[in-house]
Amino acid sequence: MNPHKERDIYMSYVDMSTSELETLKAALETEYASHCAKGLSLNMARGKPGCDQLALSLPMLDELTSSSGLIAEDGTDCRNYGVMDGIAEAKRLMGEVMEHDPANVCVFGNSSLNIMFDLVTAGYTHGYLGSTPWCKLPEVKWLCPVPGYDRHFGITESYGIEMIPISMNENGPDMDEIERLVAEDDSIKGIWCVPQYANPTGITYSNETVHRLAEMSCAASDFRIFWDNAYCVHHLYDDEREHVADIAAACEAAGNPNRYFKFASTSKVTLPGAGIAAVAASAENIAEIKARVGVQTVGYDKMNQLRHVRFLPTIEAVKEHMKKHAEFLRPRFEAVERKLTEGLGDTDCATWTHPRGGYFVSFDGPEGSAQKVAALCADLGVKLTPAGATWPYGKDPRDTNIRIAPSYPTVEDLEAALDVLVLAVKLVAAELARAERA
Repeated sequence: MNPHKERDIYMSYVDMSTSELETLKAALETEYASHCAKGLSLNMARGKPGCDQLALSLPMLDELTSSSGLIAEDGTDCRNYGVMDGIAEAKRLMGEVMEHDPANVCVFGNSSLNIMFDLVTAGYTHGYLGSTPWCKLPEVKWLCPVPGYDRHFGITESYGIEMIPISMNENGPDMDEIERLVAEDDSIKGIWCVPQYANPTGITYSNETVHRLAEMSCAASDFRIFWDNAYCVHHLYDDEREHVADIAAACEAAGNPNRYFKFASTSKVTLPGAGIAAVAASAENIAEIKARVGVQTVGYDKMNQLRHVRFLPTIEAVKEHMKKHAEFLRPRFEAVERKLTEGLGDTDCATWTHPRGGYFVSFDGPEGSAQKVAALCADLGVKLTPAGATWPYGKDPRDTNIRIAPSYPTVEDLEAALDVLVLAVKLVAAELARAERA
């Protein structure tokens, strides 16, 4: 289902007679008052692992003790300074996760977002591989598939980079529009991509999209694809695993080997805030990254890297671990589908995505509804991701999109929160339909 299909998505309300609409609105307002009395306090604002998921990785904390061997396989003492790009076994593990040669992988701290920020900063202050630093240019622009990840947008906004929304479809971002823009405008320096189980739509880019991104003609020789493959191992169903084509192989085959940076982390694999994060790129890009890191730090947390590789020594161990995560996540995503279908499926009030992995569902209500829906939900004790957050500058031009993050609440709490969301959507849709008759 395409959440952005252009149509009047509250037509059933519009088609009601005025008396029918008033009766419906009164009933919804009564239901709203009953929910107010419940005093709920539920949070679906961020895609955080639930407590039961976090418990899966607690044994990792026992991998290192004061009596453990703290020496990496190459003899590095992980207690001490040194090794800027990650211990060999951590590079190998993240290389397997990212489908990349470990020689061209750097493992840093706990956050891939931190690495992305550093690389945008590098482009801005120093340029890439001898290109002009962006701070010396009259303008810098960035392509932002929407709906997208708010924290990506926050990075580029922090540097005053002009963000250009690019609509998403079932194959990924609109490649016709992207190709047109990058071919004619050398101020466009990059694009944000969450290519597998995208945040928040759950879409996986098609092979055609990946190859067109790699092959397209760019006016800017320093154009970079920021390939944030955060959910590459986050499948909900073993028999329905989606997989995105490798952007590195596509870029190399197209003669553009330096066009991409790939990112991944264990933030939602092990413990958020205590994971490991990595970047993969061409040999040239990696050499430049390592040179800058050598100025920035005298070594990342090798103890944590060691802890991770002892807990998850191979990609097969990661896959088995993620099956356990899926056992907790599946009932939550299925609850979203069930509650939205039961509450809104026959109303023509909303559309939503049906992801097979990742952490989010993208929901669209009537045009002009999202801010009001989020406010009503907050009044009833349900905190959602702020309406508009999935667009650059927090401004959804149609005010329709809400990101649903079902992972953290219990299934019982999630169902209660979804009941509130359904009610809020119905009430706002009725109010919008009634306002059209004023």
